[in-house]
Amino acid sequence: MTDQIFIKNLSLDAIVGINEHERHHRQKIIINVVMSADLSAACRSDSIDDTVDYFVICEHIKTLVDNSQFFLVESLAEAIADICLSDKLVTSAQVTIEKPEALRHAESAGVVVERKR
Repeated sequence: MTDQIFIKNLSLDAIVGINEHERHHRQKIIINVVMSADLSAACRSDSIDDTVDYFVICEHIKTLVDNSQFFLVESLAEAIADICLSDKLVTSAQVTIEKPEALRHAESAGVVVERKR
């Protein structure tokens, strides 16, 4: 079994979309990340040096979203997966991005991408 670290319901405002209003006004997005990694060394040592620092990953994701202007949530999701995979312990990352206001009459729309090292 693979160990997992997750970031759940990270709510950020982003410029993302193909429509004119989406290019000029930030909209709420919800990001969920699940990272697979062998956490056995951290379990034994109880040291942050032996695990994935999800605070650092989260800060990198926030910086990416704050400074990006993607047209597609698919591209944004892959960029977030790349951030996760930049940690040497992470072997795979599943990224879900939802746009709560994307479709009338729907709670949200979004994508799920999974990338492996």
